[in-house]
Amino acid sequence: MEEKTTSYEYEFSAPCDKVDVQVLGTRLLPPLYALVFGVGLLGNVMVVVILTKYRRLCILTNIYLLNLAICDLLFLFTLPFWIHFLKSNEWVFGNWMCKLLSGLYSVGLYGEIFFIILLTLDRYLAIVHAVFALRTRTVTIGIVSSVFTWVLAGLAALPEFIFQKAQEQSGKLFCSSLYPEGEEDTWRRFYAVRMNLLSLALPLLIMVVCYSGIIKTLMRCPSRKKHKAIRLIFVIMVVFFIFWAPFNLVVLLSTFQEAFFDINCARSNQLDTALQVTEVISYTHCCVNPIIYAFVGERFRQYLRHFFHRQVVLRLGKCHLLLPSEKLERTSSVSPSTGEHELSAVF
Repeated sequence: MEEKTTSYEYEFSAPCDKVDVQVLGTRLLPPLYALVFGVGLLGNVMVVVILTKYRRLCILTNIYLLNLAICDLLFLFTLPFWIHFLKSNEWVFGNWMCKLLSGLYSVGLYGEIFFIILLTLDRYLAIVHAVFALRTRTVTIGIVSSVFTWVLAGLAALPEFIFQKAQEQSGKLFCSSLYPEGEEDTWRRFYAVRMNLLSLALPLLIMVVCYSGIIKTLMRCPSRKKHKAIRLIFVIMVVFFIFWAPFNLVVLLSTFQEAFFDINCARSNQLDTALQVTEVISYTHCCVNPIIYAFVGERFRQYLRHFFHRQVVLRLGKCHLLLPSEKLERTSSVSPSTGEHELSAVF
């Protein structure tokens, strides 16, 4: 059983020399993951600070965006352990941590998917069913739906909590999946199908349905506010597909490779390499959302400048605030009577 950085098995039925693949994983992946960890941690912590500091969690969209950032942070929390695993080629954190970290990895991944779906549905209701949305887009609904979403993410990740174990091989411990005897292939196929259904097919279907309705509504009654309201969520969802779809598809190909092409050593190595490359791309996604907020969310940039000047520049005594807090509060207000809340008061 090969060592890995995630809960997915990169194995093939035919024995094969995979030294080049292992060298790639040991030398290239740790520094890349370390970079992802540093950038992602800084960006998502800043998102959490901005959302909580300026007290705009009375808006449903911001509640979901906060949970989205927490999902990214949960995902990032596991990276240092996988980096150590790759560099040392041995799992030293014990069986309990193997289960916990593998489970948290999946909870963060599926939680992010589910909250992106909620954000899309929120935009759909706010624009297509504006009157109904005024009654339902409340803080209570945001909290209840967020708790329910975290429960769903935990259930989706339950197999990782159950089957991931620290196992000994060649005198070393490895954190990998231990399936019931005789059911290994069934569970690997289940993982691949589950991943592609929940993180690719389901959000893609919801995106097509919701944005088709949104586009029809905008064509009937064009509105600059409504265009701005969907822009950020649309970009977040499209970027998610760009970063995660290649990894999902390669996992599916590697799991069902006998159905797509002949199995041989060269093909096996190509798929292993493709898995590592696309996994790096998918991991990078947890750094991207804060960058999207900075480039697409006008109010986020305002609050970020305000926070930077107050916390950094003023404390150093070099200059005054870029934007007074009173002005920021005025510019962040949104009239509920329009039924067309901006994406949020922060974003």
